[in-house]
Amino acid sequence: MEHSGISRGTRTLVIVVAITALLIALHSVFSQLSAPEVYDADDTEIAVSPGDRFSVRVTDDPAGGYRWIIAEPRPDPAVLKATGGHLATGPPPAGPARYLAFEAVRAGRTDLRLLRCRLCGPGAADEAGARSLNFRVTVG
Repeated sequence: MEHSGISRGTRTLVIVVAITALLIALHSVFSQLSAPEVYDADDTEIAVSPGDRFSVRVTDDPAGGYRWIIAEPRPDPAVLKATGGHLATGPPPAGPARYLAFEAVRAGRTDLRLLRCRLCGPGAADEAGARSLNFRVTVG
């Protein structure tokens, strides 16, 4: 029997490390492919499938005292569910962006209205500097 200089245990370890590295690489690729879709303010038509998660990215102005909210009338909860959001800082000219996250619940169509406001109470759409964005969300 020939002896290659590499023990059976070392070969097994090399194989295990190679398989682990391959699995990590595959996980990374699949995570990128299945990452939630991000829509911008000018993407007024959003089409997703039931169970899909997505975000709407809007320019944020926390220094100016403004924030984005989901405005009335709220989307049909049987079709679309808000799941949170986060602020991401970026380099100029884009600056900071707010990501509002949603999950498509079941097939249907609903409107999503976002409002940038300061006080964000009753009549917020009439505040000075208020801005609204409207999206048609189709889940199918």
